[in-house]
Amino acid sequence: MKAVVIHEYGGPEVLKYEDVPRPEPQDNQLLIRVIAAGVNPVDGMIRSGLFGKDGSRAFPIILGGDVAGVVEKIGSKVTKFKAGDPVFAYVSLDNSGGYAQYALVKEGEAAPKPKALTYVEAAAVPIVALTAWQALIDSAKLSAGQTVLIHGGSGGVGSFAIQIAKARGAKVIATASTANQDLLKELG
Repeated sequence: MKAVVIHEYGGPEVLKYEDVPRPEPQDNQLLIRVIAAGVNPVDGMIRSGLFGKDGSRAFPIILGGDVAGVVEKIGSKVTKFKAGDPVFAYVSLDNSGGYAQYALVKEGEAAPKPKALTYVEAAAVPIVALTAWQALIDSAKLSAGQTVLIHGGSGGVGSFAIQIAKARGAKVIATASTANQDLLKELG
């Protein structure tokens, strides 16, 4: 399969388009035929060596933490998906990245792609939505009746944070530039 890989840390020039072996799913993994992949700041941080330079990943590294595509193959213990299912997923750092024709993801890190979203739109969701959820729910334990201040409410993480907080019954106060005030009101 084709993939964008790095063999060393550095600037964009270290990105290489190469042939690499297609991975095979283990027990709890899905092999996704990637239709769209998101680009996140963390990809640039990994590429440059600012994040994850602890030796936990060996080169070559395939970047890309957000994907949307179709399940190609499933591991023997996968129960929620089957080949042919449209999905979007977070590709954790211990799996192959999403800048490839195929990506491995854990079953728990994938979800059915909403019919209302294109593959490109769905690939923009996982990391920003997960970041907002982890901050508000896992860390802050946000619950109904609480008030939350969300800086940068019109950005990727902020826009999901507003929606998550509203769904939890919290009062939301959000900041954004004047040009984005209408968006904040639409989000809740």
